[in-house]
Amino acid sequence: MRAGYKETERIMQRRSHYRVGIFVFEQMEVLDFAGPFEVFTTAARVRARQDPDTPPLFTVRLLGETTSVRARAGLLVHTDGDLDEGDQLDLLIVPGGVVNEEMDKPHIIQWIQNAPPHCLVASVCTGAFLMARAGLLDNARATTHWEDIADLRQQFPQVTVVSDQRWVDEGRVVSSAGISAGIDMSLHLVERLAGRELAMATARQMEFDWTEAD
Repeated sequence: MRAGYKETERIMQRRSHYRVGIFVFEQMEVLDFAGPFEVFTTAARVRARQDPDTPPLFTVRLLGETTSVRARAGLLVHTDGDLDEGDQLDLLIVPGGVVNEEMDKPHIIQWIQNAPPHCLVASVCTGAFLMARAGLLDNARATTHWEDIADLRQQFPQVTVVSDQRWVDEGRVVSSAGISAGIDMSLHLVERLAGRELAMATARQMEFDWTEAD
């Protein structure tokens, strides 16, 4: 984990409520967004069951340019809000899928780049390409889907691309390998933000065999 990790932790650990935004777009991979959505909403439900007198630990919002998008295989997904909510987030999840069109949108890249300084930014699968285009992975380690490792290295030589890891934590920025690896990464983020006990309870509630080490 890189320098800046401790400072990010110092800021984030003071919070009793975290606002999670998941960027949704046309042709995103379904499990790339749905996996993290399930983790954080389940974690909030488990925590509420443990301590019903506390406010919700996580609120999760699907943020996009339009009121609905078509994910891969045609799944229709309705958004909860627009990109203007980005400056209110504590954690931004950038899923992957077919990201070519999003990479060519300067306003989307700038939006990712302009996430608040305290906000953690995490990618799933080829979402790493959007984070790299935004400059958030410069001089950092990152990973992506195994099929896209070579392309990420070629397109963004300033990024140290690693393979054979489910997720990579560099402090403010975190990335995961393909599709289901986003669940492992999200459980790790629950552990970072709210403790190991809740992360383990969330994995158990989901009946998910969590790969813990980065």
